[in-house]
Amino acid sequence: MKRGGSDDAKRAAGESAAEAVSDGMIVGLGTGSTAAHSIRDLGRQVDAGLDIEGIPTSFQSRELAREAGIPLTTLDDARPDVAIDGADQVADGQLVKGGGAAHAREKVVDAAADRLLVVVDPTKEADVLDHPVPVETIPDARQTVADAVRELGGEPELRAAERKDGPVVTPPPRSPSRARWRPIYRRFRACSNTGCSSISPTRFTVGPTRVCGLRLCDLGRNRF
Repeated sequence: MKRGGSDDAKRAAGESAAEAVSDGMIVGLGTGSTAAHSIRDLGRQVDAGLDIEGIPTSFQSRELAREAGIPLTTLDDARPDVAIDGADQVADGQLVKGGGAAHAREKVVDAAADRLLVVVDPTKEADVLDHPVPVETIPDARQTVADAVRELGGEPELRAAERKDGPVVTPPPRSPSRARWRPIYRRFRACSNTGCSSISPTRFTVGPTRVCGLRLCDLGRNRF
């Protein structure tokens, strides 16, 4: 796989994406060397009068945006009109992302945007994806996730940090939440199995919910 694109190629890609930004937009600010060129170019445009706000995807992009003079906001207060972010590899419209260890925040900001512009230089293009896929886990789940990756045919490897002891650590904290919905009901026809009476509307559960004859009713098949 090709590596190490030229700075000129990265700058061209980053500045091209910045051209899609216009007055009044909220912009997701991606992470990585190519997205950094977008942030710097947007900073120059802000200095020239462009009215935008940015939502950074990492500590790196936040610090660079501040240095470039881009006003910042958060997803609590706004949703991005466009997000500009990089990728580790591109093949036939498919991407590997997350090599910069900003997995969660990149996903959240990029997914919230109305439009996502992925900026890459030609060295990131490939016929097939063969770049290692970043996987982010909480520490207590590392072995469980590693086992699951192996079952899928992957080869998990803890990513070591550079110039420090231990692994790469992605930003905490995480806040648990829960969501409530109204009860979900499904209506069913009378079961055709011998000895089974009609089934009235039954609260949805995962899998069959009633036994008749010698086997479980296929409730999914018999629904209206």
